[in-house]
Amino acid sequence: MSVLPLVFTSGWASGVNAYAVVLLLGVFGATGLSDDVPPALQRTDVLIAAGVLFLCEAVADKIPYVDSAWDAVHTVVRPVAGAVVGALLAGQSGSLSDLAAGAIGGTTALASHAVKAGTRMAVNTSPEPVSNIALSTAEDIGVAGIVAFAVFHPVAAAVAAAVLLALGLAVLVLLWTRIRRFLRRRAQRREEKRPAGRAREPSAPTAGPPR
Repeated sequence: MSVLPLVFTSGWASGVNAYAVVLLLGVFGATGLSDDVPPALQRTDVLIAAGVLFLCEAVADKIPYVDSAWDAVHTVVRPVAGAVVGALLAGQSGSLSDLAAGAIGGTTALASHAVKAGTRMAVNTSPEPVSNIALSTAEDIGVAGIVAFAVFHPVAAAVAAAVLLALGLAVLVLLWTRIRRFLRRRAQRREEKRPAGRAREPSAPTAGPPR
């Protein structure tokens, strides 16, 4: 069976939470629930590192503005993770070239990362943290569910991931106004934090002796 659906789904999920994807796939492989997981993802050191980083993301992803900074750092990490996982899956099955799988996984991860990061920018225009916590929790549950579903039903999971990606891109377009407002506010905060050199006001001329 072609590994393409699993590569696509893991790419989409990596763009949302790459560490959760590595951790879940590794656990499924290590416990024998799936034979499609490459040994590299089942290594103990990989699972420990993925687990620790997943916990870090679980916290950072729920704090307003910190989540956007975290997303900015992971603009490279998530697509690379999607590409690497895709290439490893392809190498395990042999039904798809590593290069093609890496390209598919990386591109899909980049697209879903753009949706996640853009949506967070829009959410951060609201000062309350409840929206961030609710959205982050929904993303964690969604990634866990879609990855677990993909292990047993890869084609159906790929269709679901494609629908979620399309909906996310559509929402991102609608939220672009709020995102631009957020970027302007962040730029203003940076300007305010810079030490402003105030020009000295000219001193009042001293009055001469009375004539």
